[in-house]
Amino acid sequence: MMEVLLRDLRQPEYIHVLINPLPVYGLATALIGLVAALILHSRRAQIAALILVLVTAASAWPVYEFGEQAYDRVLTMTDDPGHAWLDEHLRRGEQLIYVFYALAVLTLIALVAPVKWPRSATPLASAVLVLATVTLGCGGYIAYAGGKIRHREFRNVPPPPKKEETRER
Repeated sequence: MMEVLLRDLRQPEYIHVLINPLPVYGLATALIGLVAALILHSRRAQIAALILVLVTAASAWPVYEFGEQAYDRVLTMTDDPGHAWLDEHLRRGEQLIYVFYALAVLTLIALVAPVKWPRSATPLASAVLVLATVTLGCGGYIAYAGGKIRHREFRNVPPPPKKEETRER
């Protein structure tokens, strides 16, 4: 049993699938906490929610990296529509990963800046809330294509048109 787990943990596609809910589901959960903290005007609750936002936004980096490493192997497992969705998933991830990085940076600022400028806490937390909402939408957009790679039951629309060149790995 332990050998199987250790073997699976050496496969980037397994790690990608294992941790890819963090930037979406984790961020959604953190957003609920941040909204509650802002409504309650609780700095302690804001700090807890901001830490969750930071962790979930930062988790997009390993999700992205393991996804990149898994591309070739997943490509061999897909049919033609799955290949088109894989390329679309990759394209969306490459374009939008920076939104997650921006959210992580803004969240770090929202955690640290109020130490020196206490009046900045609520405006910064509100800015994080707005950017986190946009980021959550981006994560859903990326995940939409990712879910269609191997799950034919989710393919309720035609695949995106194939590009002339397949990305070289």
